[in-house]
Amino acid sequence: MTRVSPLRIPLAAAAGLMLWLVASVLVPAADAQVVGAPDSRFAGLQWTFARIRYYAPSAPPSRFSAPEDEPWFIDAPAAEQNLSRRIRTVTSIQVNDPVVITLEDPNLWLYPWIYIVEPGTMRLKDAEVPILREFLLRGGTLTFDDFHGPLEWANLEGEMQRVFPDRKIVDLPSNHPIFNCFYQLDGFPQTPGLGSFLQGRTWEKGGYVGTLRAIEDDRGRAMVLINWNVDMGDGWEWSNAAEFPGYVKFTAQAYRMQINEVIYSLTH
Repeated sequence: MTRVSPLRIPLAAAAGLMLWLVASVLVPAADAQVVGAPDSRFAGLQWTFARIRYYAPSAPPSRFSAPEDEPWFIDAPAAEQNLSRRIRTVTSIQVNDPVVITLEDPNLWLYPWIYIVEPGTMRLKDAEVPILREFLLRGGTLTFDDFHGPLEWANLEGEMQRVFPDRKIVDLPSNHPIFNCFYQLDGFPQTPGLGSFLQGRTWEKGGYVGTLRAIEDDRGRAMVLINWNVDMGDGWEWSNAAEFPGYVKFTAQAYRMQINEVIYSLTH
């Protein structure tokens, strides 16, 4: 998460970061926001960015609060709009408009991929725990993003133990299919939040190493994807901010890794 005054970021300057086109989608390096012809391998698939609204005791809602003051809303709506646009551009997947739902919403089952940002203070309601468990075991995928360090990890781990007390959280190795199902990646990149980048570092809150962890189902499918010690949402949100050209390489990493995660979730 990075909150920067809109006076500093001319968001209309989106075209400035589209540096060049390439002939192939499978570009070898994490250069800028490079796009090519849409890849037709995944025609017929559909995807929606479904952001989960959750409760966090660090920011209890009140009649005076606005959604943008709560952790679940961080980076919205630019993050999902930009990521959706990019997936629509580089693949033949049918990309629908982003939505915001809760785990108790009956429409949850319409969206096989869901996203939770800043889970470092998240508290699942008792009623949400079995719903999330069933959603995942029936083939859904949950992606966590933008939380850092040991304290926030401990909170996330505790919440996931409520959902799956009998399943371990595992690190995904660099030869896992998630790293080569679309882009060919050598491993999990550490995408810093823009605020950390402006301070000259890639980490925050003691989270020094970016790590992709998962909870797997009985078939070995990674049904919970845990992007720890990274802020990929900032990478998507600020990818059109021409005032920070040095951040471009990190937005490229964030797009490439998350597109791989989405395609993995749709094909496994």
